[in-house]
Amino acid sequence: MTRKFAIIAALGLTALSGVAIAQADPFVRNPVQVKSGSYVLDPAHGKITWSVDHMGFSTYVGQFTDVTANLDLDVRNPAASKLDASVKTDSVGTFHEGLDKHLKTADFLDTAKFPTAQFRATGIRLVDRDSAKISGNLTLHGITKPIVIDADFNQAGINPVDKRYSLGFDGEAKIKRSEFGINYGLPLLGNEITLHLEAEFKLKTPKGGA
Repeated sequence: MTRKFAIIAALGLTALSGVAIAQADPFVRNPVQVKSGSYVLDPAHGKITWSVDHMGFSTYVGQFTDVTANLDLDVRNPAASKLDASVKTDSVGTFHEGLDKHLKTADFLDTAKFPTAQFRATGIRLVDRDSAKISGNLTLHGITKPIVIDADFNQAGINPVDKRYSLGFDGEAKIKRSEFGINYGLPLLGNEITLHLEAEFKLKTPKGGA
């Protein structure tokens, strides 16, 4: 009976171990465990949401949906990492046709003259285990100004849908549109714009090999 009980117990432990392995979280949430390498933004899951005060009555919200970006991530030396992003200003959207057209005119973004906004990071500094300040230059409406993005790391791992190694983070930055020469409606319409970024990146080339 003792030997039989030992065999049953061993089989039970093996089964429980298998369940534990199957249920193990496949994602990492500690940035130091993320793979270094070259990443490209997943265009379907990279958006910039903006918000601005509307005469004190409400906070108006819209999005830029055509965003491209490349991230060269060095986990061992975050300051050496590089981030470049480009936004098609004509992709601005608010789900209101009239306002969308107005935002694209010379009163605001003047998308015909300035079809692209760009951001290039000049420095990345870790604040704590899973957040960083990304300093860089934003070119908008033909004017370049320094901004800081407060970024929070979400997680990294193999995406169960496309089976590609992915990482995600979100970020927030505040800019004053008057500094970029967009003055229409001031001061009734808010000057400070809050930019909220959601980004999922796909690994192209791991550091040290293809």
